[in-house]
Amino acid sequence: MEMENLFAEAQNIIPGGVNSPVRAFRSVGGSPRFIREAAGATVIDAEGRTYIDYVASWGPMILGHSHPEVVAAIREAAGKGTSYGAPTEGEIAMARRIVAAFPAVEMVRMVSSGTEATMTAIRLARGITGREKIIKFTGCYHGHADSLLVKAGSGVATLGIPGSPGVPRRLAELTLSLPYNDADAVRDAVGRFGDDLACIIVEPVAGNMGVVPPQQGFLETLREVTRASGSLLIFDEVITGFRVAYGGWQTLTGIAPDLTCLGKIIGGGLPVGALGGRREVMEHLAPTGPVYQAGTLSGNPLAMAAGIATLDVLKRQSYGQIDRLVQELCTGYGELFTRRGIPHRINRVGSMFTLFFTAGEVTDFVSASRSDTELFARFFQGMLSQGIYLAPAQFEAGFVSFAHTARDIDRTLAACAKALAAL
Repeated sequence: MEMENLFAEAQNIIPGGVNSPVRAFRSVGGSPRFIREAAGATVIDAEGRTYIDYVASWGPMILGHSHPEVVAAIREAAGKGTSYGAPTEGEIAMARRIVAAFPAVEMVRMVSSGTEATMTAIRLARGITGREKIIKFTGCYHGHADSLLVKAGSGVATLGIPGSPGVPRRLAELTLSLPYNDADAVRDAVGRFGDDLACIIVEPVAGNMGVVPPQQGFLETLREVTRASGSLLIFDEVITGFRVAYGGWQTLTGIAPDLTCLGKIIGGGLPVGALGGRREVMEHLAPTGPVYQAGTLSGNPLAMAAGIATLDVLKRQSYGQIDRLVQELCTGYGELFTRRGIPHRINRVGSMFTLFFTAGEVTDFVSASRSDTELFARFFQGMLSQGIYLAPAQFEAGFVSFAHTARDIDRTLAACAKALAAL
């Protein structure tokens, strides 16, 4: 069936025709690609067209699609049953791998999504401290839990939605949204509200307003002020966990948060999330402690099998290999944009990158928002027509996998040259 017909049918029975808003291509125009199958670094749409994929299911597919060891693990697990509603050894095996990778994590609670992980982290912080206010950062997206939709990034930013109807005003008033990378604003807010501050939650490397790395001293300030005020520091490493390193950003910097939220890669492409932290913090969760959290499919055996297989393959990989590919890609992009006189800024951290169509540095959501989104939409469509599948939004990260090759990078840059010539 043609893409337009599929989308029209989907819109009759699914709100907006998609089950996650940014997939709808609203900011770039046209009909979304309905994907039929994927392998390695490529996806194939319902009309049989093949694309080099830089979406990677929004981050989880760091090994590429349909990795044989991951597929084999899922098949073996599925043959034994898909869900039990009871503990399994796979949950212990996954928790052991996470604890071994993150020095700040001593215990882990498995959940079913990154949203569930961050939601639980906020509840836990409030339960432990007896306080209500939280600090987040404008443009950082931590899932669609009520407290975290205030001035969020990702699809909320792409669609121009400042918050969301349905979020009680009282909850919104308890959420302080500060500029990312602004240490002075953090100190000021904690100075004013510290006695009622339960936690600060942050993407240590922002990935949902596009890729924005932390400036020197920013994360250190968060650690300093939370300790001083008796609040908790939460790192949302749903994107960066096991992508920037085996472990996460905290393993590269030595900054130890009180709680760490994970997802994406640890499920190997299946729905998953996790919350981890020090023993004395985590033991406040039920049934050990009074802070309630539960989930019928938490620790699902298929997700555990896929995640364990993914982490075991990752441990054998050299992250330097993927970093070099991304550096080559971003350098090539920059040369092509410069040659055409197109204002741009390319932010990259490890295998994550974003092409911003703006002349200035991008250090927070305000500077990211200065990007020429109309130009990005035209560029996106040009790349799509050349067989390159980018995230259909300016304010998202692009991802490279271990399945990408130097030839894929060459083909991508050749496609970019053709797309720019047609702008």
